[in-house]
Amino acid sequence: MRGILRRYGTLLALFALLILFSVLRGEVFFTLRNFINITQQISILMMVAIGATYILAIAEFDLSLSSMVSFAGVVAAGMMVSGSHPLLATTVALFLTVCFGLLNGFLVATLRLPSFVTTLATGTLLGGITFWYSGGTIIFSGIPRSFMVLGQGSLGRIPLSSLLMFALLFWSSYLLLCTALGKAIYAVGGNEIAAWYSGVRVSRVKVVAFFLAALHSGLAGIVLASRLGSAHPTGGGGYLMSSYTAAFLGTTLFREGEANVWGTFVGALIMGVLANGLTILNVPYFLQDILTGAILVGALVLRTSREGR
Repeated sequence: MRGILRRYGTLLALFALLILFSVLRGEVFFTLRNFINITQQISILMMVAIGATYILAIAEFDLSLSSMVSFAGVVAAGMMVSGSHPLLATTVALFLTVCFGLLNGFLVATLRLPSFVTTLATGTLLGGITFWYSGGTIIFSGIPRSFMVLGQGSLGRIPLSSLLMFALLFWSSYLLLCTALGKAIYAVGGNEIAAWYSGVRVSRVKVVAFFLAALHSGLAGIVLASRLGSAHPTGGGGYLMSSYTAAFLGTTLFREGEANVWGTFVGALIMGVLANGLTILNVPYFLQDILTGAILVGALVLRTSREGR
């Protein structure tokens, strides 16, 4: 039983939540419409969490992901309010966001600065730039309706943001599992020195990982602004801990001890189901934060017990 819990505890927790909320409010919770709603609710979180998965796969941290989410949304919204075409505004916002990702990669991989402190500093810097650009206010007046299609539109009954999430999920899974770059990322995360002796260009791989993390965070910021029809300079603040919680939960599944996107997806589902079920039960929001923190601690304990074993 201990071995089963250690290996499948995360999946069992997901099934337990599904059963619990189905019993308590099955007429509202256990419906196709609600499950589709859950995928839409976790779509932005999952985009950021995929970026966190790349970073964990190379055994680093990036604390600037949430700042990139806010930055991308504010830049795109600000440019559209100034009269720019939505496609141009989105492209520029993504380009500037990935430039900060490349900066993080350069500082960590080339200058060998500690990623935890470095990305905390660059995230703070980016947050200041975001406040300066937005004037510290919410940007909402003048955003065209065509831009909101991505976050609010749907294809049939499936939200476009959910479809984008699944597209990124399958693409990232293929990149990590079926390409030389993915194998190099796992090699660097497993043993950087051994990877270097094996011919892997460690610095380049780390820069690419930070680039991919920034790209996914920028996309999340664009979708967030599109869904809300506005952009707030701190709009991405709540996604940092949640994304790493999902990614850490993912390390307990499928590829034990290694970050993987399908495990991250299960982790995001747990958080989405939990938030959705507690909202249906009218549980106060602060309790959701308490449970999220408890889940992260549990994931760390489970991962540490496996590594020790």
